[in-house]
Amino acid sequence: MASSVDKQRKAWLDAEIGTLRKPWRNRVRVALVYPNRYPVAMASLGFQSVYRQLNALDHVVCERAFLPEREAAATAPVSLESGRPLAMFDCLAFSIAYEHDHVHVLQLLHQAGLPLPAARRGASLPLVVAGGVSCFLNPEPLAPFIDCFLIGEAEGLLAPFFARFDPRQEREPLLLRAVRELPGVYVPSFYTDHYHADGTLAALTPNRSVPEKVRRVHAADIGAFATRSTVITRQAGFADAHLVEVSRGCAHGCRFCAAGYVYRPPRFRSADGLLAAMAQGIAQTAKIGLLGAAVSDLPDLPVLCDWAARHDLQLSFSSLRADALDGKLVAALRAGRLKTATIAPEAGSQRLRQVINKGLDETTILQAVDTLVAGGIPNLKLYFMVGLPTETDDDVAALVTLVQRIKSRFLDASRPRGRMGGITVSINCFVPKPFTPFQWVGMAPAALLKQRIKTIQAGLKAVANVQVQADPPRQAFVQALLARGDRRVGRLLEAVRHNGGNWPRAFKDADPAPGFYVTRPRERDEVLPWDVIDHGLDKDFLWREYRRALQAKATPPCPADPQQCRLCGVCGGGQDRQVAG
Repeated sequence: MASSVDKQRKAWLDAEIGTLRKPWRNRVRVALVYPNRYPVAMASLGFQSVYRQLNALDHVVCERAFLPEREAAATAPVSLESGRPLAMFDCLAFSIAYEHDHVHVLQLLHQAGLPLPAARRGASLPLVVAGGVSCFLNPEPLAPFIDCFLIGEAEGLLAPFFARFDPRQEREPLLLRAVRELPGVYVPSFYTDHYHADGTLAALTPNRSVPEKVRRVHAADIGAFATRSTVITRQAGFADAHLVEVSRGCAHGCRFCAAGYVYRPPRFRSADGLLAAMAQGIAQTAKIGLLGAAVSDLPDLPVLCDWAARHDLQLSFSSLRADALDGKLVAALRAGRLKTATIAPEAGSQRLRQVINKGLDETTILQAVDTLVAGGIPNLKLYFMVGLPTETDDDVAALVTLVQRIKSRFLDASRPRGRMGGITVSINCFVPKPFTPFQWVGMAPAALLKQRIKTIQAGLKAVANVQVQADPPRQAFVQALLARGDRRVGRLLEAVRHNGGNWPRAFKDADPAPGFYVTRPRERDEVLPWDVIDHGLDKDFLWREYRRALQAKATPPCPADPQQCRLCGVCGGGQDRQVAG
């Protein structure tokens, strides 16, 4: 088996362009671990960016590691670059973007020969650090297993943290110094959890002289750091693509979207910086992927599209807002050889779109379809959710009707071109996320979600050239459990790792039962597991937004100059900006 692992390593390395290698001597040895398989990891721009940032530190050598492939699942994980076992490193730095990868963290620690509870790991073993958006939304389910979380954006965290990291130093003094000197450092063992008799969290209190809350670290000027692919490989999810982050955060304030809140204020990169980042990739590939929560909000997007067309590059986008599309932009997209455009109505009825603060009406959505097809974009992908707060059967029926109308407009606009493309309808189950106005909402029961999906599938079954893809409710249930759980969920994670990934078996003995975290609504004054993290968001603002959602009232986007706004608490400057209740 060892030889097959080595062969796989060599095949991956041979297919890579941009691999970073450094000598180990007299350097802090960091294994950057993505808790999923290689193709998934290499499609993560955050993972690639951290890989480059760590290796840019002269005193650090960083190598990558991944969840072993299925045929090598019983083998100890090793680093990609040198094939060294993870236990040989000074630090294991986990990059965790998705809740579903939590159990993989435990699997990797176990396979590496490390005790799972952080309390049982001595100074001779690697320090286990974790970061990524999943961690700074809610680190608590993983808290029993992680020595230290880095909360916030890597650009402001990695250099100061590793400047203080000395593998020869005793663990507790090292971490105490980091917590006291740096924002964004969260050591779970320095906090004790307390519970009420009804099982709800009473408090998470410091047991050392450390801050009561951990303030996230925020990169004020993302233009100072180029976030682009470090390694290009045909083995990644975005095969042979050079990925470039164009923006961070989103101004529109969709009430279900955690990224729209924890990355506030929204920030855009300059055209010059983006063109330089794109130019870094064109020597290796003709595929450029532009990533961001709202790519079409980028003022300089037409400039990038024109540049890509002149260099005969193929562009792809994470998503486009329907209200930002016009003929000029679509022509630029077409010149960039875009084959599929993605827009996200999220809900079928106007009422429900107002509940979630999705500022799109049906006319705008249909006009966007006309514009895309007339501009020569042949395929369309639509994102919707089921289980949104206040959703009714009428809202689900409206979703089916909207897709049928989109298909009709799609067909009418395609006839003059003599070719009919395809429409993919992606249905995701709504999961209430921390730091959003819906953090107090219980998730819809799985049985109801299944019925909603069946209704949509049945309503669109006979519609030609429309394909429906649905998110399994059981997976969304697990995601919600890990997104909303406290430290006691760690016991569930251990059970799932022990039984080979069987969640239903682990649920049978769980205390509290999973529904306590997933489907139970939270009270306004309830202590939430993620309250230990401070994103600068005013909790009262989120509650007001929740109440406005129940009244289907819209809230304006973040202003162009966020420093003149005090609405949510993140920026705070100039005049108060109030939205009428």
